[in-house]
Amino acid sequence: MDIYSRNLAFIVLAAGLGKRMKSDKAKVLHEVLGKPMVHYVLETAMQFVDRNVYVIVGYQSEIVRSSIQNKYNVHYVYQEKQLGTGHAVSCALPYLDAQIRQVVILCGDTPLISQSTIALLIRTHLNLKNDLTVLAVNMDNPTGYGRILLKENQRVAGIVEETDATDVQRNIKIVNAGIYCVDRTFLVDAIGALTNDNAQQELYLTDIVEIGFLKNKAITAVISEDATEMMGVNSQEDLRIAEGQMRLKLSKNLDFRNSP
Repeated sequence: MDIYSRNLAFIVLAAGLGKRMKSDKAKVLHEVLGKPMVHYVLETAMQFVDRNVYVIVGYQSEIVRSSIQNKYNVHYVYQEKQLGTGHAVSCALPYLDAQIRQVVILCGDTPLISQSTIALLIRTHLNLKNDLTVLAVNMDNPTGYGRILLKENQRVAGIVEETDATDVQRNIKIVNAGIYCVDRTFLVDAIGALTNDNAQQELYLTDIVEIGFLKNKAITAVISEDATEMMGVNSQEDLRIAEGQMRLKLSKNLDFRNSP
């Protein structure tokens, strides 16, 4: 358990249907090697905290809760209408324990994310005394992902969703992994400043980056070269890829444990 666990919380976004999955099942309940993918995410989060994990549920909320509650000691927050990732996080903020100072935000559809990567994100955030630290990945084919707008010294000026990106911005290879470590005070203020003035008419969590940049907040990116680890599972094809990568990951872990 990490020494920062008493002041750290995780918010896991798990409310969506996931239309591209072409299934009536809640997106995060699709299984990778026989286990709902959100379970992998929760297991990673609980390597750092023992109880301060807040799962945002919405579509098929009772089924999602039933899948989780007998295995993991977490809090649930209901998002009645799916009005964007920023709105989802706003639903959780009133329920965070008073001692929480930093918040890690994870997506429930990223089963391959590793403990070591999250540890690096948190460590970088704390060492630099950042207001916000963004996990990013260098991706050869960035189609479908939000692009990171970088300044000098890995300072992040903004994240633009693909539907809102210009042609020039679509050529950017550094993309948003959808995972963040955020100072609680900054998060509350930035979430309160969000608007839905975008193509989807949703509250984008990514907009907190530009809000912070314009206020000269300390915002940097941790850039990974491992695109596979960061992949979000958005389709049945993604699910097949994730299963193959999970088999590889588990076999490598087994080989490491069995090595002399």
